Amino acid sequence: MSKLTDAEIDALPYRRGVGIVLLNGNDQVFVAQRLDNPEPAWQMPQGGIDKGEEPLAAAWRELYEETGVKSAVLLEETPGWLRYDLPRELVPHIWKGQYRGQKQKWFAFRFNGNDTEIDINGEHPEFSAWRWADLKQTPDFIVGFKRPLYEQVVAAFKHLVG
Repeated sequence: MSKLTDAEIDALPYRRGVGIVLLNGNDQVFVAQRLDNPEPAWQMPQGGIDKGEEPLAAAWRELYEETGVKSAVLLEETPGWLRYDLPRELVPHIWKGQYRGQKQKWFAFRFNGNDTEIDINGEHPEFSAWRWADLKQTPDFIVGFKRPLYEQVVAAFKHLVG
């Protein structure tokens, strides 16, 4: 795709997506290293909402596709949608240049299974490694352009961790 002007990028919509804060019994959050980024780029599970799919259904689907986890209970969701913009130079190369970024509904789940349930090598793996981390530190792990979004996620769910 050719280079887009600032006005063309500003006119693009946001892709609808979901994000998942998966907390274990020690109040740590699941984070995983993206396969497509050679730099350290740890993130929580997240993905797009399919046509006709409700956000909560998308969150359950993404949780299972990216982690293999089924043993979880929903704690709560963000009241509104959180957004991030892609860096302008990436817009033409991600999602076929159709979106300027994502608006996401975030859900917090409590994992009540065993770590052996976690499988990041599903049908379409996105991660090379995973670990449990402190929720408040997650903005430090993510790619820079998503940091403000992760700060909002932490603010929304910090009351769930001790």
